[in-house]
Amino acid sequence: METKASSRRVQDALNDSGIRFEVREFPESTRTAAEAAEVIGCEVAQIAKSLIFKAKESERSVLVIASGVNRVDEKKLSRLLGEKITRADPGFVREKTGFAIGGVPPLAHSEAPVTFIDNDLLNYDSIWAAAGTPNAVFPLRPSELLDLTGGSLADIKKD
Repeated sequence: METKASSRRVQDALNDSGIRFEVREFPESTRTAAEAAEVIGCEVAQIAKSLIFKAKESERSVLVIASGVNRVDEKKLSRLLGEKITRADPGFVREKTGFAIGGVPPLAHSEAPVTFIDNDLLNYDSIWAAAGTPNAVFPLRPSELLDLTGGSLADIKKD
């Protein structure tokens, strides 16, 4: 399978991190947490889904990396950010990240986002994150996700 430019961009950023990560591409879709878990053979909770929100006043990109089983509490996220947020439309996601929805990785964005990481991801030894396309992922440890993104751990799960 030919590596797509978006996946190569993620692999290059991972290589630059100094830690060995390997982007894996599949013929099946890994676009949703459930699809990714099925293809990989892991729990849905081990999928680190990247969600982009838009800060209302500053128009900054806000990246939330959440466990695949959790929904994001947007009120909690607004309080953490100190600014109201809205859901980002596909154009905003593409502009700020350089990636399309369904393949947004936790790194290599066109514009550095404010990043929050779901505490629940720390419950796993290994997790999987999107790697630039709806068919590409890479495995890593939660501590490596923190190092790669510089994100803040937070309770962002909807109760």
